[in-house]
Amino acid sequence: MRPEQTAEQIHSAAIHLLRRLRQVDAASGLNSPRLSALSVIVFAGPLTLGQLADAEQVKPPTMTRIVHALEAKGLVRKIANPEDRRTIHLAATMKGKRLLLAARRRRIGPLADGIGRLSHGEQETLHTAMAILLGLVREL
Repeated sequence: MRPEQTAEQIHSAAIHLLRRLRQVDAASGLNSPRLSALSVIVFAGPLTLGQLADAEQVKPPTMTRIVHALEAKGLVRKIANPEDRRTIHLAATMKGKRLLLAARRRRIGPLADGIGRLSHGEQETLHTAMAILLGLVREL
């Protein structure tokens, strides 16, 4: 198989996998952009609005709207930088962390169940392939 064919298959599988897993996101009460931003804040925060916008590849005004919605739900709080009071960092609240971790469990659960139905050999092959794929992603 040519590298282009493998790349197409990985691309297609990734898109289909995320679409299927995204179906469970509605249970969180957040749309995909808000859930994604919350995920970045939980796992990489505290960070500035600009850092969050860069991570999510959106313009700051778009991220401002997303952050205001998360803040209104009590999922994110703003923290002033003690060295430069003009700089505001965003941090997840405990409520935000709990919501995000529950959403993550809902996404990972069905995938883990599917992997659990594979044979031991298939699981080992998938584990090895994932290590290779993650190494490739780091190089891109």
